[in-house]
This record gives sequence, structure tokens and C-alpha cells, in this order.
Amino acid sequence: MDTRDAPSLTSDLQQADAGDAEAAARLFDTLYRELHRVARREVHAHAAGMTLGATTLLHETYLDMAGRELHFPDRARFFAYASRAMRGLIVDRLRARHALKRGGGLLFTEWKTDAVGVPPAGDDGVVDALAALARADAELAELVDLHCFGGLELVEIAARRGVSERTVQRHWEKARLYLRHALRE
Repeated sequence: MDTRDAPSLTSDLQQADAGDAEAAARLFDTLYRELHRVARREVHAHAAGMTLGATTLLHETYLDMAGRELHFPDRARFFAYASRAMRGLIVDRLRARHALKRGGGLLFTEWKTDAVGVPPAGDDGVVDALAALARADAELAELVDLHCFGGLELVEIAARRGVSERTVQRHWEKARLYLRHALRE
């Protein structure tokens, strides 16, 4: 984790947003290292299905974010958005890989039978569960993004939100229960 304090980074974010080139350069140096650490962890966590490296993931995330008019009032919101963007790229890559493994661009002919099966919960089930959580409680969904995809510890999230660690732990348990229930359905 960077040794600079969060208010300094928040100040740099606001100054860069206002057009300060020097603040933007400081932000790039600091945030690049932190985002690269997050990307390395994400690639490692999905190593079995990933064919792209941490640097590539980070650069694709940057390109995705650079093409939009984004404004971040503070560091936590920047990392939450960057984490979601990385997750989206990983999910897209995994879906494309699974689609190719299962016949990708082949033309299938439907053969109707009376047997009805239940599809197993795969990557789509997790994505759907996370989307349902975001619709039900955006704050819990952001907590999952920051913790699972952003690599932040619950203590760090508590400090950034200005609440106790115990409060964040309770919210984390609530989010986990919601996702577990959504995945079973």
C-alpha cells in the first residue's frame, strides 16, 4: 500500500480533475503501483481461466476508463470503479473462453426432448448474483467489489467509510449471505 495518506491522494484526484498536469502525474505514479498490485492479485485468483497478465489487465482497464468522462471525488470511489472495471474485463474474458470451449461459433441444431435439466451455476451465476446484490443494496455490492476485486482489507474499507471495523464485518457477512442465497437459487 502506498505511504501517502488518503487526503493527499483525494486532493490530487480533485486537482487532476480540474486540469492540473502535475497532480495528474503524481496520481499516475501512485495509483499505477496500487492498481498493478490489484491486477496481479486478480489474475492470480483467476489463474486457471486467465490468459492475460496483470499489466495487460491494468492497461485494458485504463483504456476502458480513459475513454469516458469520469470524475472521482475521492480515492475510495476511484478504486471501487477501477475494481469493477477489472472485474468486468475478467468476466468478459472468462465468458468468451468458456463460450469457445463449448462450441463458440458453431451452428447448433435444436433437438427437443422431454428431459429438462437444470444448468449448473457457473460464472454467469456469480455475475447474476452480484448484479442482484447491486440492485438490492448498492453499498453492500460496493463492499464486495472493494474487498474481493479491489483487494482492500475490511479495516481499510472501514477507515475509508468512516465507520467501525465491526460495522464493515457485519455488512460483509450480510453480503456473503445474500450472495450464497442467490447462488443456491
